[in-house]
Amino acid sequence: MCDVCDLAALRLSRRGVIGVGVAMAAAAMAQARAAEAPATGAPNAIPPEAALQLLAEGNRRYAANKPANQDYSHNRAERAASQYPIAAVLSCADSRVAPELIFDQGPGQLFVVRIAGNFVSLDGLASLEYAVHFLGVPLVAVLGHTGCGAIAAAIKVLQEGVSLPGQLPHLIRDLKPAVRAAIERKPADLLAEATRENVRMNVAALQADQPVVADAVARGKVKVVGGIYDISTGLAALV
Repeated sequence: MCDVCDLAALRLSRRGVIGVGVAMAAAAMAQARAAEAPATGAPNAIPPEAALQLLAEGNRRYAANKPANQDYSHNRAERAASQYPIAAVLSCADSRVAPELIFDQGPGQLFVVRIAGNFVSLDGLASLEYAVHFLGVPLVAVLGHTGCGAIAAAIKVLQEGVSLPGQLPHLIRDLKPAVRAAIERKPADLLAEATRENVRMNVAALQADQPVVADAVARGKVKVVGGIYDISTGLAALV
């Protein structure tokens, strides 16, 4: 079985454990938030390519230390009534990775899900589905970064048999498929290649998410992309 299939199977196994609870929570959320689905003409009703361009422009401003967002009180009253984020970002929990800063976006512009290793967990997937289905985000981005400690830990577990305490083995389990695929390629920089592969695998997992994300992608309403943020330069690039 391929690593992406292994990744999908793992997601399904977790769904089997708490599927009933998730279904009940989703139903309650749907009932509570049905009226908040963005109507045509909402501020974030823009093509995916336009949303991606806004992130690229914001990242260039950030890297050049010329941010446009400096007044965070602007439109505070409007934000209290509704939100129209232009993108959902699945990023690492690393303290050096702050998507709103990296892409120079103000409050209400990004819907961010963060987890060490930036992989699609069950709860994270539900959050991203919420952003797509109810908030109408036109873009979903999986953002990895240089020097990722979670990926480095997964490499040590696989190559050196390192044993980790607590719940950390569960975290590493989700990162192993990407690390295994990278090891097979024998790259000069295993950490960098495993980080890229992890992004690619999770982009594929989101694109295949039925029915929410996959259907939105098929209708051209949403685009799923992956990128790597270079901590040393401040620049993010697509992979």
